[in-house]
Amino acid sequence: MQSSVYELDRDVEEMSAKDTSSQPHKTPYDTVSTLVSPEGALEILSQLEVRFLRDKSSYGVHQLLRQSALAILNAGVETDDARSTLERYPDFDIEVLQEDRGIRLKISHVPAHAFVDGKMIRGIREQLSSVLRDIVYIKVLRDLSMSESLEHQTSADQAANTASARITNQVFGQLRNAGLLVPSREPNMVVCWGGHSISREEYDYSKSVGYRLGLREMDICTGCGPGAMKGPMKGANVAHAKQRYRHARYLGISEPGIIAAESPNPIVNQLIIMPDIEKRLEAFVRVGHSIIVFPGGVGTAEEILYLLGILLQPENKDIPFPVIFTGPESSAEYFKEIDEFIGATLGKEAQQRYQIIIDDPEAVAISIRQGIDEVRQFRREHQDAFYFNWRLVVPDDFQTPFVPTHEAMASLDLNTDQDKGTLAANLRRAFSGIVAGNVKAQGIEAIEQHGPFKLNAPEHVMKRLDVLLTSFVDQQRMKLPGSRYVPCYTLG
Repeated sequence: MQSSVYELDRDVEEMSAKDTSSQPHKTPYDTVSTLVSPEGALEILSQLEVRFLRDKSSYGVHQLLRQSALAILNAGVETDDARSTLERYPDFDIEVLQEDRGIRLKISHVPAHAFVDGKMIRGIREQLSSVLRDIVYIKVLRDLSMSESLEHQTSADQAANTASARITNQVFGQLRNAGLLVPSREPNMVVCWGGHSISREEYDYSKSVGYRLGLREMDICTGCGPGAMKGPMKGANVAHAKQRYRHARYLGISEPGIIAAESPNPIVNQLIIMPDIEKRLEAFVRVGHSIIVFPGGVGTAEEILYLLGILLQPENKDIPFPVIFTGPESSAEYFKEIDEFIGATLGKEAQQRYQIIIDDPEAVAISIRQGIDEVRQFRREHQDAFYFNWRLVVPDDFQTPFVPTHEAMASLDLNTDQDKGTLAANLRRAFSGIVAGNVKAQGIEAIEQHGPFKLNAPEHVMKRLDVLLTSFVDQQRMKLPGSRYVPCYTLG
């Protein structure tokens, strides 16, 4: 049944991958230069904001804008290396022009496959506007943070203005600024995590799960890239069409280092770029009503550890949050290794916070539906918002940005005799560093200059890490198929 549902869909997908331009003689490296007006997210800017976006000094954000915009415009080309994309289009540039009626974007040497008959594809144009919106808003957040003062605040104000509360409010503010918080909607947002480098069988399975979620009118949120981030959206899109579900949301949440390496997939109709990986992860758990984890690599392991570390907090013990690990039969061993690693490091309490369902998309969708019903009832009883999970406690350890330098990676405390939430936070940081060394430009440069990151831990933890990471390499979950993987870490 699964193959029959998606047989035509696969043909269209493969044809789309080959058709990189409206003109057959073009190649993926052909470029055009043009003027484009933003659409859907940020059509007007102040003169100060325009100067901010055009600042090419070492303290400016032009390079961030350039990398993120090129990733958007290069959508459909499979790569997980931000630098290789920039090397393909070394002359690409983007400039914000202030005009009387708003702003326009002057883009030079942009990939030709972003256009059809001389016009930029509308979805790409909308995502490009989202990049502008979020980069500007990140600046607003930073300016507010620098100007905050506690001198004239009441004790209640000061209690609400802790570092943790400020970060959560920043996440809320950016989501609201992007129009992603909709008070009138019943809980139905399913966050789907999984790798960008997965097998065709795993990808088709993720589509099958998404299809069954879509039949139940579930919205989908992912990291917005390819692989397991695209599959659930693609499956749900077909089901939403069958159900005539007209207001489907395909929410993609990224951050600057990730989006530069993984272009958003074309199904995403609401894109947001959070300032860093920690705020990206918090956005997932604040807007999601449930989480499904498909097979993946270190990035997926990082997300799992982040989630479990939060759910292990005593304050979150009674908050319903359905979590399912799932994949086809061929992925059973993958989840067995993940489950054993969690059991050996975080214990049985952590293992009790998720289900593992193998090769049964229908059971996954039914379980998610039932879990979200519990979430709805809980939030009604406690008068909580449906659109943002305010009650969930996210400790500082999970909010403070981690910069994966060689020194920081080597000094991570991975001993199992500490609080399980703290251990989860440090394990999450370790995997975050490996993600940076694999795909992020700064991480790749650091590895080239100083060699692999070194992780230190007790022998039994090292053995578990070695088994898990080796399996990721053997199963080609570290890089896209066809790319030779050179480990960016060593285990000491």
